[in-house]
Amino acid sequence: MSKGALPVNDGKLSMEGRRRKRAHLSLYTGLIGLAILCLFPFYLMIMYSTHANADIASTFLFFPGGELVNNFTRMVENVDILRGFMNSFIIAGGSTLLTLYFGGMTAYGFSKFKFRFNTILFLLMLATMMIPAQLALIGSYRWLGMIGLLDSHAAIILPAAANTFAVFFIKQFLDGSIPDDVLESARIDGAGELKIFHRIILPMIVPALAAIGIFTFIGAWNNFIGPLVLLFSEEKYPLPVMVALIQGYYNTDYGLMYLGVALSVLPIIIVFSLFSKRIMGSVAIGAVKG
Repeated sequence: MSKGALPVNDGKLSMEGRRRKRAHLSLYTGLIGLAILCLFPFYLMIMYSTHANADIASTFLFFPGGELVNNFTRMVENVDILRGFMNSFIIAGGSTLLTLYFGGMTAYGFSKFKFRFNTILFLLMLATMMIPAQLALIGSYRWLGMIGLLDSHAAIILPAAANTFAVFFIKQFLDGSIPDDVLESARIDGAGELKIFHRIILPMIVPALAAIGIFTFIGAWNNFIGPLVLLFSEEKYPLPVMVALIQGYYNTDYGLMYLGVALSVLPIIIVFSLFSKRIMGSVAIGAVKG
C-alpha cells in the first residue's frame, strides 16, 4: 500500500465524521425546539398565575409578576383547594386500583383460558373503545342513578373497573411474557385459579400494571366531564371542577384561573417526572407478542 493512500482514507473518514456530527446537531436542535414548544404553554401558565387580572387582559406577559400570594390568598378564601386535592386523590387512586385489579383479572381470563367465543368476545370488547366517552356517560348516569350512587365518589370510581384499554394492554403482556407451563405447574401442585392470579400472575405483570397505573391515574386526575355530570355537591368536586368554578365566582379572573390550573397540573407533572422512564418503556411492553 502506498503512503499516498492514507490521507485519502483519512479524508473520507473525516468527511463521514463531519456528516454525522451535522446530522446529530440537526437532530438535537430539532428535539430541543420541540421541547421548548411543548413546555412554553406551561411556562406561560405559571407566569400568568403571578399577575393580576388587569395585566393579563391588557398585554402579553413573559416575566413573573408580584401577585402570586394575593391570587393564592383569594383562591383559598373562596375555594376549598385542599378538599379538591383530597377528592382528586380519592377518585384517581380508587380508579387506578380498580383498573389494575379487574383489568389484570379480565386480561388473564382472555389470555390463558381458551373458552368458546373467546376471540369474538375480546373483539366485541375492543369495539367498545370506539364509543365516545361522552356517549357512554349517558348510560353510566342511568344505571348509577338506578342503584343510588349518583352524587358520590363511587359513581366516578366504579366504572374504572371496566377499562378496555387496560385489558388489551395487559393481555398483550400476558401473551408474550407468561408461559402456560408456569400455570400448569401451579395447577398440578393444587393451586386454585384465584391463588394463581394473586400469587403468580400479579407479581409477574408488575411492569404492565405500573405503566397502565400511570396512565390511569393521570386520566382520572384530569377527568372533568364525568364528575361535573355525576356529582352535584360542591364539596365532592375534584380539583379540575373546582378550578372551573373560579370563573363563576370571579367573572373570569384570569390570574386565579391560571393559578388554579397550575395547581391542578402540578401533581401530574410530578408523576410524569418520577415515572417518565416507565411511561416510555410501556411502549415496548405493549408491543410484546407471543
